[in-house]
Amino acid sequence: MSGDDLPAVAPQLRALRKRSGLTLEAAAARAGLSPAHLSRLETGQRTPSLPMLLALARTYGTTVSDLLGEVPEQRDPIVRADRMEAQEAGGWTYWRAGGSGRAMQALRLHVPQGPGGQEELVRVHPGEEWLYVTGGRLRLTLGESTHLLDAGDAAHFDSLTPHRIAAASREGVDLLFMHTLMQSGAAGLCLGGSAPTRRAMP
Repeated sequence: MSGDDLPAVAPQLRALRKRSGLTLEAAAARAGLSPAHLSRLETGQRTPSLPMLLALARTYGTTVSDLLGEVPEQRDPIVRADRMEAQEAGGWTYWRAGGSGRAMQALRLHVPQGPGGQEELVRVHPGEEWLYVTGGRLRLTLGESTHLLDAGDAAHFDSLTPHRIAAASREGVDLLFMHTLMQSGAAGLCLGGSAPTRRAMP
């Protein structure tokens, strides 16, 4: 996602928080952000990364597609390739590969190798995740274990397991990614007060 998209996203973030009846502090805690950071996102002073958008979508019981204003007038079960527009967030490129307003979200992702991306973010949140490597090599950390996945390999895990993904190949890694969207107070399970690792949602 580029900075040009931010003016449309920023007021939407504030409106969704107000509609959810959450204070800035409560919403930030559920999303694993600081109140000051969330305030900057809502006022357009900072651009949200993909993990931040996913965290906020879970907090407000919606999807990244809805946050970006990609809600179709009618639910169409088919997502055509020519309608999967590339978006960038935090150094990653992603394409929405599923419908809006569902309990599960599907994305295509390209994760580049090297610093400047989100490879250092450790994520903990309710739900399940499934990923399938379509190209390159993926380094997947689950708890204390690290796994290298090549094209054709897949992983399916509980999202409450601290996890981190990064490209292990020079050209980066391409993957299909699916996760469940947890709504209501269940999102509070990812809080846990102070944590030794930076938390976000992939």
